[in-house]
Amino acid sequence: MNTRRVSQILITFLLLLGMGRQALTAQTTAAQGPPTVVFMTDFGVIDDSVALCKGVMYSIAPELRIVDLTHEVTPFSIPDGARFLEGATPYFPAGTVFVVVIDPGVGSTRKAVVVKSKRGQYFVLPDNGLMTLVQDRDGIEAAREITNRQWMIGAALSSTFHGRDIFSPVGARLAHGQDWTQVGPEASVNQLIRLDLAPSRLDERGLSGEVIATDGPFGNLVTNISGEDFLKLDYGHGQNVHMTVGKMEMNVPFVRTFSDVALKKPLLYIDSRDHVGLAVNQGSFAATYAITPPVPVFISRPKK
Repeated sequence: MNTRRVSQILITFLLLLGMGRQALTAQTTAAQGPPTVVFMTDFGVIDDSVALCKGVMYSIAPELRIVDLTHEVTPFSIPDGARFLEGATPYFPAGTVFVVVIDPGVGSTRKAVVVKSKRGQYFVLPDNGLMTLVQDRDGIEAAREITNRQWMIGAALSSTFHGRDIFSPVGARLAHGQDWTQVGPEASVNQLIRLDLAPSRLDERGLSGEVIATDGPFGNLVTNISGEDFLKLDYGHGQNVHMTVGKMEMNVPFVRTFSDVALKKPLLYIDSRDHVGLAVNQGSFAATYAITPPVPVFISRPKK
């Protein structure tokens, strides 16, 4: 085979190899999908606030996929926002940007920050304790204060709508691929604001914790007691659990699911986020027993 023929074959091979790599790159990009922003606020949907924030994000990065986590967080409830973040983040991949606006201190001296977790997710939010539960579970790699005005919108920033003017444009720029170190100076991870949450405690008497919230419209009680800790008490399914909720003592069966008890009867279960929950089958535990979180809860060890 002459040299010219060998050269032609080599050129053809290299062209085909390049086309293959391009196709593989295209397939990988398609598989990854568009950049994702997960958006959570306490704005509600009765007015245009959520739509305005999304408009800002799409104007900066039209290719974005925006996932609404919820916009019905209890108004001003940083603990609710923190627990929703903790529950949602395991189901999204590294690189996801969470834009969170539960911000009762808007316009005050509280900082606006970007936080990167050790799972490689980014959080654009006020520094007010929203990161507490994610930080405890996933760890934080780094944090930066948002000070770069070029990453914001508006010549004169609103003092009451940082969701539109700061958090939305910063979240969109991050998801669009801009260098997050340009958002502002490093912030000390150890100085981020934390919620003052008392952890559950297991001792020789039993398990102490707190009812921290109700579960949406159903009135189920959410506690800070992990399913793992509860199972250490050795209760079996169907067994009555002696407990005190607030000042009320009661015996509640431990079951797998709501229909394991009769209609309108109470139950204790391990919820989908692996926390101990209290419910009434097709009813509201909170309304039935007049419980308004936060209240203490104590679960006794089973009698031998």
